[in-house]
Amino acid sequence: MKALSALSTQVRQYLLVTGNYWAFTLTDGALRMLVVLHFHTLGYTPLQIAALFLFYEIFGVITNLVGGYLGARLGLNRTMNIGLGMQVLALLMLTVPAAWLTVPWVMGAQALSGIAKDLNKMSAKSSIKLLVPDSQQGTLYKWVAILTGSKNALKGVGFFLGGALLALLGFTMAVLAMAAALAFIWTGSLLLLKKDLGKAKAKPKFRDMLSKSRAINILSAARLFLFGARDVWFVVALPVYLSSVFGWDFWLVGGFLAAWIIGYGIVQSFAPSITGKQRGHVPDGRAAFTWAIALAGLPALIALGLSAGWSAQVVLLGGLMLFGVLFAVNSSLHSYLIVSYAKEDGVSLDVGFYYMSNALGRLLGTLLSGWVFQAYGLAACLWVSSGFVLAAALISIALPRHGDTTQQPS
Repeated sequence: MKALSALSTQVRQYLLVTGNYWAFTLTDGALRMLVVLHFHTLGYTPLQIAALFLFYEIFGVITNLVGGYLGARLGLNRTMNIGLGMQVLALLMLTVPAAWLTVPWVMGAQALSGIAKDLNKMSAKSSIKLLVPDSQQGTLYKWVAILTGSKNALKGVGFFLGGALLALLGFTMAVLAMAAALAFIWTGSLLLLKKDLGKAKAKPKFRDMLSKSRAINILSAARLFLFGARDVWFVVALPVYLSSVFGWDFWLVGGFLAAWIIGYGIVQSFAPSITGKQRGHVPDGRAAFTWAIALAGLPALIALGLSAGWSAQVVLLGGLMLFGVLFAVNSSLHSYLIVSYAKEDGVSLDVGFYYMSNALGRLLGTLLSGWVFQAYGLAACLWVSSGFVLAAALISIALPRHGDTTQQPS
């Protein structure tokens, strides 16, 4: 406690925001695995299970847009705490008797969880902007990378946690235990998080939800295609392919994807070192373009390898590892750039708009993953992925570079 009290107010608030985000992410990953495993044992197909999360993604789009407005008006402490409270409620919705766990009920709980997740993420990412001076862009990049990378690593840990809790406690008790733990974190956050964090000095109007910054509009468009490129083959096509073609059982598929996400998060945390921060380089639009181009051809190469009859396990799993590394750097660069570009007064408006595009990309990728894979196979999903990353790279050409104005009016 003495060591904590010696830290600056900004660092203590950063640790609190990060702790909230970590706790939420663990329950989010565990809940997804619990739902997937539980409904898998009930005989649902992978596509039917994916449909359970449809509202989760749809409401993420809406929440990011409206959530940024609420964060600017109410303060980020309130939107973060609202998100934590809603996740507790979503978990409790799943503790009802088994006969009540119908598909519409579970989809409703997932919708609530999706709203909670994006309120929490938007609040956490926006808060960092307010805790680091604009003159310390290297520190900002490092803090954003740590927050983003640790979140994804913990989401993978959450997958393992969900499986372990299901095996040890059963579905209802596992969800109840997570609700109790998160309620404890929520209580601490209500008491300790700074009350005026992120509250805009001038009350934003509803129309201010749409960003007026050219840089943020361009970055948001690139983000949409970047995350669509990942999810178009990762969400439905890849797990079904691993199960049906490789013959992996469900636990092996889930464990592999969890390990991939953990590794992806670790790479994100080290992205500043990979992109040259230690040499004094802070990334700009040129870096976003360069790393997107490096990623763009990889899914197409995997598709060509599969079509040429090479070892599917070597081509797909090796390609997936390399894709994870390159995608993690791209994602971390984008996460830094949005926080850097966002204006300090009402930061959540800009961050919320950007993550609305992120959620829209995930939604588009999820829908295409099921449809393209079912109609044309995994190789077609990979070609679509390459096209999406190439679109993100071309859009990134218009991003500001060092010396440019980052808040040009659109």
